[in-house]
Amino acid sequence: MATQPIAEPLISVEEYLRTVYESDCEYNEGVVEERNLGEFEHSLLQGMLVTIFMNHVADWGVFALPEQRVQLRARRLVVPDVAVLRMGLSRERILTRPPLITIEIMSPEDRMKKVTAKSLEYRDFGVEHIWVIDPQKRVAYRWAEGGMQLVDSGELTVPGTPILVQVNELFARLDQF
Repeated sequence: MATQPIAEPLISVEEYLRTVYESDCEYNEGVVEERNLGEFEHSLLQGMLVTIFMNHVADWGVFALPEQRVQLRARRLVVPDVAVLRMGLSRERILTRPPLITIEIMSPEDRMKKVTAKSLEYRDFGVEHIWVIDPQKRVAYRWAEGGMQLVDSGELTVPGTPILVQVNELFARLDQF
């Protein structure tokens, strides 16, 4: 993953927002950071997750957006692989309110240390549920106080709602392609 070289001048939020990147980048205090994505399993899994949530809009009361920019702070914008929002909220071009769920799909180059740091940023922003899925290792994690925890049950849920994603079913579907 590349970041903007240190010798280059920092850019403003406005310049970041009006620049078209070949694949959307994140913005951190004036530095544009590339994201790992675009590989088959990552893309397919992202599409499956968006489809699951969109198929359950009526009964779950949420919808999913792939690669939606989220402004965590004045000079920090991130692009989660999937952002899940409650129905009925006013639309924003760039999200400035926390999604209910953010989902990160790990690429082979991703490291848990960086994913955990990003999860802390999501938590500090107020995201209630942070899920990380690793298609290479065929495991999922959820944020809990103290850090990322392996999902032993094979179920990603949101307590108090009917939201349920069966991790093993995701991986079984992934293996069909």
